[in-house]
Amino acid sequence: MISVSEAISYEFATGPDLYALCQQAASARDNAWGMQLTFSKKVFIPLTNMCRDSCGYCTFVQSPDSIHSNYMTPEQVLKTAHEGAALDCKEALFSLGERPEERHQKARDLLAALGYDNTLDYLHDQCESVLTHTTLLPHVNAGALSFDELKRLKPVAASMGMMLENVSNELLKKGQAHYACPDKTPKRRLDTIEQAGRLDIAFTTGILIGIGESWEERVLSLIAIRDRHLAYGHVQEVIIQNFRAKAGTAMAGCQEPDLDDMKRTIAVARLILPDDISIQAPPNLEVEYGSYINAGINDWGGISPLTKDFINPERAWPQISSVAQACEGLGYSLAERLTIYDRFQHQEHKYLTPNLTQRVASLMSRAAQASRQLQGDIA
Repeated sequence: MISVSEAISYEFATGPDLYALCQQAASARDNAWGMQLTFSKKVFIPLTNMCRDSCGYCTFVQSPDSIHSNYMTPEQVLKTAHEGAALDCKEALFSLGERPEERHQKARDLLAALGYDNTLDYLHDQCESVLTHTTLLPHVNAGALSFDELKRLKPVAASMGMMLENVSNELLKKGQAHYACPDKTPKRRLDTIEQAGRLDIAFTTGILIGIGESWEERVLSLIAIRDRHLAYGHVQEVIIQNFRAKAGTAMAGCQEPDLDDMKRTIAVARLILPDDISIQAPPNLEVEYGSYINAGINDWGGISPLTKDFINPERAWPQISSVAQACEGLGYSLAERLTIYDRFQHQEHKYLTPNLTQRVASLMSRAAQASRQLQGDIA
């Protein structure tokens, strides 16, 4: 793992220097993860698109005044989950706005009609329903949560996640990306990651680049993740995600990170973070996503054959076969994984509660079979 000062020194790496940095990161990836990249075949379940936060780049969240603001009904959740299972998805990604009922009367009214007074209780029961009625494994991305909230969700989720985004308090100021976002304070986000560690929850986090942070703040964000992983060992993957400007948002006119900036950040993340943390970058947010391979990623995240990326709806998922070909062209194979990584699956129920262990074992064999089929199709 490189030092903070060394990581900061790469801020302006370009040309041959960037190439050398990426080579170093790719070598570290090869040594730790071999010549295989992975992805999770998922179905996206956007449980509610209302939120009490107002991030400057977000189009997922809908105002209560919008006819599109809603909660999915239990029937809609199961319909989506069954359709995903029919396409051999293995992950049900529950993504939702944070605590909308604490800000919006419409959210309170919709929850009451469903028989609930808060979103997290409803989330728990919908995860339980997916576990009971389908073959999928829930992954929960519900934002900043307390120790007790994480503990309650653990038995119904094989893994959980929350983007740290950045440790910069400057982003909370008026006119910045996280202004008027009570759940986006660095302290609150970091506390969630730490509490997940205390509870032995296999956890996904990451940084969002290009939202007004400095290079040093990116580095310090990765260091903050590293510190908590070194204390608890629970961070399974870190996402390096590039900001994409969207019409109708406060940041619609802001400049997006270019490909070199993404490669530079991915490479530094690989060299900062411990080898057992997977480095992931979404393939639908960059046309030349194959370039990420030589920068040091080992995972593409969740890819859905059914549902769009509701966070970036304008960016379609690439075909899984296309991602496999991009890997193959650079000498790597592509394999399917589950939402919880292999190394967390065999630790005497430390990370998985007993009700999830058998489900994971069954899906592991199906994922391995799907990977063999995929590699056969490419060959």
